[in-house]
Amino acid sequence: MNVVKKLSRSISTVGKDAAEVRGALEDTQRVVQSQGQAMQALALQLDQISQAQAAIATATAQSSAAVQRARGALGVVGGEVVGMASTLAQVSDAAAEITKISLQTRLVAFNAAVEAKHAGDAGRGFAVVAEAVKALAGQVEASSKAIVSAIATLQTRIDRFSAELTENPAKPSQIHAAFHEVEQDVQRISVSAADSGQQMQLLNQQANELGREVSEASHSLKVAFDGSDRFLRMSEVLVEQIAESGVEVDDMPFIRAAQSAAAEISELLEAALRDGQISESDLFDENYRAIEGTNPQQSTTRFCQLTDRLFPTVQEKTLGFSDKIVFCISADRNGYIATHNRKYCQPQRPGDTVWNTANSRYRRIFNDRTGLASARNTRPFLLQTYRRDMGGGRFVLLKEAAAPIVVKGRHWGGLRLAFNF
Repeated sequence: MNVVKKLSRSISTVGKDAAEVRGALEDTQRVVQSQGQAMQALALQLDQISQAQAAIATATAQSSAAVQRARGALGVVGGEVVGMASTLAQVSDAAAEITKISLQTRLVAFNAAVEAKHAGDAGRGFAVVAEAVKALAGQVEASSKAIVSAIATLQTRIDRFSAELTENPAKPSQIHAAFHEVEQDVQRISVSAADSGQQMQLLNQQANELGREVSEASHSLKVAFDGSDRFLRMSEVLVEQIAESGVEVDDMPFIRAAQSAAAEISELLEAALRDGQISESDLFDENYRAIEGTNPQQSTTRFCQLTDRLFPTVQEKTLGFSDKIVFCISADRNGYIATHNRKYCQPQRPGDTVWNTANSRYRRIFNDRTGLASARNTRPFLLQTYRRDMGGGRFVLLKEAAAPIVVKGRHWGGLRLAFNF
């Protein structure tokens, strides 16, 4: 018998170690999952950057083509300007020729007027015509000179404009200098975009490699986690089997205390049904209504007021059974704790999640491995070892004895009695 007790203690110690390993694996798994999420976010950002760089490259190519088209159009305009200058030169030559003709006309008209005077009365009419021709020739001369002057001014301006439009590498104009600067800027952008694209390609390759390594690590951790879980459960089952054999193992007093408290809770709930304090549908209500603004999330059900009245008498009394007991609570079959021990039923502090996690543990659903196993257990008792999250990265290693709560033959949930080693 002593050998069996020693074996039970050894198995319990192994279970404690297994729970610590499982907890460490949980922590590592959370870190790896966080890294995996970060890698996914990074891959998405890198993809967006790559798309932006591709758009820059496309826009740069389009800009370069537009500059070339503009330069081609500028050459066409330059050719047109040269043709215009040639046409104006022809117009100027024609105006100069008109000036010569008008001078000759004036000279002829002058000679005609002299001859008319010599002819006396017979030449008066001819003299009038000669004077009119002379005056008209003067007007023509003045107009042609004005045309020549205007064309000369316009020609000067056109020559300057033509010089601006004509490309001369030895002496570039302002327009061509500006085009050259734009081309250089576009080229620099293109080179930078190409270099950046190569860097992004390398980053993408490295990110994919890191993502693959994180995925492999996550898979390996899952294998280790599942193995530790099986090992932990095996140690728990061995202790349970030793206890069921009738050997008084160290955990047996806590198992009996949990069974006794579960029986009392069952009796209280059955009495509430008989007395009409609550209906069966309300007692087994699974419509958990979230309490707005709570973090961690709290919820209510239709049986909360009843459990607040009935459960503390049993749960608080059981806490006094041993100074090793950490909590004694009743969970419905989904792990919902309507009424916790009084010291853990503190109102939440807005914005203080760490404090709330440790001190506001009522009206919450604990559907983790341990919580659900205890809540849904229908065997005489269940013994588990686990780490309890106290918030802020703090954990406490506990053992837990659970016993089913049955109301009128229907499984309502389980009583959870947690205690220190």
